[in-house]
Amino acid sequence: MSRTRLWIAAGGLATALTACPARTPAPPPAVPTNQVPPGCERNQTGEYQHADNPSFRYQGADDGSTLTLSVTRSQQEAPAPADAGTAVSIVLERTPEGFVGETRATAFTAAGTACPVSFPTRAVGCDDQGLTLRSVSTMALDEDCRPAAHGPQPEWKEQRLLKREAQPAPDAGTPSVDAGD
Repeated sequence: MSRTRLWIAAGGLATALTACPARTPAPPPAVPTNQVPPGCERNQTGEYQHADNPSFRYQGADDGSTLTLSVTRSQQEAPAPADAGTAVSIVLERTPEGFVGETRATAFTAAGTACPVSFPTRAVGCDDQGLTLRSVSTMALDEDCRPAAHGPQPEWKEQRLLKREAQPAPDAGTPSVDAGD
């Protein structure tokens, strides 16, 4: 093959390749639809109490992506930790899979060993009256603080938290003025 024919063949091949329609790349995988329940996209900062047991109080802090609820237990209106010296908190994040996270607490084995535990938790509803959460409420632990191989399966339960009205500061009263004698 002469050089002229080689260049013509190469040019023809290049023209044919550039004239072919470009292949369309595959579209990126679909992003899951947002499963955050209606109303839960709003800021949930505030004070809550458990609908079935108002002595359980929750202080919520929401930065727009994460809601953290600190749990206390009121004893005659004087809040105290939920369980003697153990902190309990609920942390939920707004994700494409929902308003999901965990409840963090301390559990105790039959022998009395303290075990840090976390239970899956998700918000299933948010409205003007409060939040509805679904969480694992019980689970069996072995003596090494691991989920027990035998025993009851974890149980899921819905919990309703009601918004508390902001309590006005107590009025110290109007100072009296003593006109004197």
